[in-house]
Amino acid sequence: MSTDLTRLDVTGLRAALADGSTSAVEVTQAHLDAIAARDGALNSYLHVDGETALATAADVDRRRAAGEELGALAGVPVALKDVVVTDGVPTTSGSKILEGWRPPYDATVAERLKAAGTVLLGKTNMDEFAMGSSTENSAYGPTRNPWDHDRIPGGSSGGSSAAVAGFLAPWSIGTDTGGSIRQPAAVTGLVGHKPTYGSVSRYGLIAFSSSLDQAGPMTRTVADAALMHEVIGGYDHRDSTSIDAPAAPYVEAARQGATGDLSGVTVGVVRELGGDGHTDGYEPGVLAAFRAGVEQLRALGAEVREVSCPSFDLALAAYYLIAPSEASSNLSRFDGVRYGLRVGDDGSRDLDEVMAATRAQGFGPEVKRRIILGTYALSAGYYDAYYGQAQKVRTLIGGDFASAFADVDVLVSPTSPIVAFPIGQRVDDPLAMYAADLCTLPASLAGLPAISVPCGLSEGLPVGLQVMAPAMADDRCYRVAAALEAAQDAARGGRFLDQLAARS
Repeated sequence: MSTDLTRLDVTGLRAALADGSTSAVEVTQAHLDAIAARDGALNSYLHVDGETALATAADVDRRRAAGEELGALAGVPVALKDVVVTDGVPTTSGSKILEGWRPPYDATVAERLKAAGTVLLGKTNMDEFAMGSSTENSAYGPTRNPWDHDRIPGGSSGGSSAAVAGFLAPWSIGTDTGGSIRQPAAVTGLVGHKPTYGSVSRYGLIAFSSSLDQAGPMTRTVADAALMHEVIGGYDHRDSTSIDAPAAPYVEAARQGATGDLSGVTVGVVRELGGDGHTDGYEPGVLAAFRAGVEQLRALGAEVREVSCPSFDLALAAYYLIAPSEASSNLSRFDGVRYGLRVGDDGSRDLDEVMAATRAQGFGPEVKRRIILGTYALSAGYYDAYYGQAQKVRTLIGGDFASAFADVDVLVSPTSPIVAFPIGQRVDDPLAMYAADLCTLPASLAGLPAISVPCGLSEGLPVGLQVMAPAMADDRCYRVAAALEAAQDAARGGRFLDQLAARS
């Protein structure tokens, strides 16, 4: 097959595999060759096992040739963020404290992708324990943006975004606690969807903030994101927060949206997220691309109106109390006793000293910062003043969403107030770094679905438009995002990432 297989989206790869114009081994080898040739500049992968990937692909080809019934994604390569526990595969969560750990089981999302016949290329780089917006907090070095190697690929799922945007994987799993799927998707020109909290199992995800963490797809097209969501979603009895309810037809919603008809859909533009009087911190080019995207939605038949959600202004402060508080509890399990790094166990120290030495060496600065902040917020005398108040704000944000969705079908905003910034620019300014998640935090705190879809460029760098919907109405996200994607592709005469491919 003369086509560069790494340039095909998942829909194209499935068609090529099904009609016999290529094989799973050829597709896998093409991606492994691309990783070998180009990932030295990006650092998107932490672990690649080409031998196992090719063996899996060869087994798919053998079974296809024998006429066996195969999974829905048989032979399609995939990359997993290194927070996804994977049986026998090194899983570090971007931290030295888990260096060398090989889990004895699969996370549910890994298990379901494996059952569908995917071929695991490897595990992708990330901010340590998913704490960051730039992938500069990885213990294994920063990942670089394929659009500009001197800029960040977003975070914490920056390895996943760089791998997919850099044509080193056709799609990837990311996780989103406060924006870690959507923000890296936005700054690398991808589609990234944070599903409704509880609609995709958290079993086997290394926990950061248990009431917020959610796995989801990072892809080059809306159709591919919907497909992956259908494969990984659904009830799981091993996750106590899993929703036991039928999912909406995501693929069909994306297909409907791609027809370009949004008649009857009401879109609310959130005033507090880049609207009039709320533009501090938003780059003019981002706002211009976002507003052009909104006008495209209007041209497709959507009714557009402005909506006010005043509590959204408090989301940043509330999130950075709730998430670190939960992290301080979750990360207490990393003690150097049962698995992972162990420091100072020379017989001269007691257990508490070994734990302290292990954590001091194993955790990076940002993780330590958030553990300290969270422990303080939960401490006696401060719990009600900080954590308790933050949870009240969370309730108010949920109320604002409920009021808005009484009048509109979806809400939209920029995904990130800025484009990808230079590596090192914000690493010493935590507050500036946290502000990168300004637009994504409200949906996270409310547990609602939200998708980022490319809506243009600012100074040659991608800008994302975010679509938010009520709980379990992820299909609305896919429909509106697919409509915008189709309109943008038609206007530019090709897919968004074709602009990046032309540079390579």
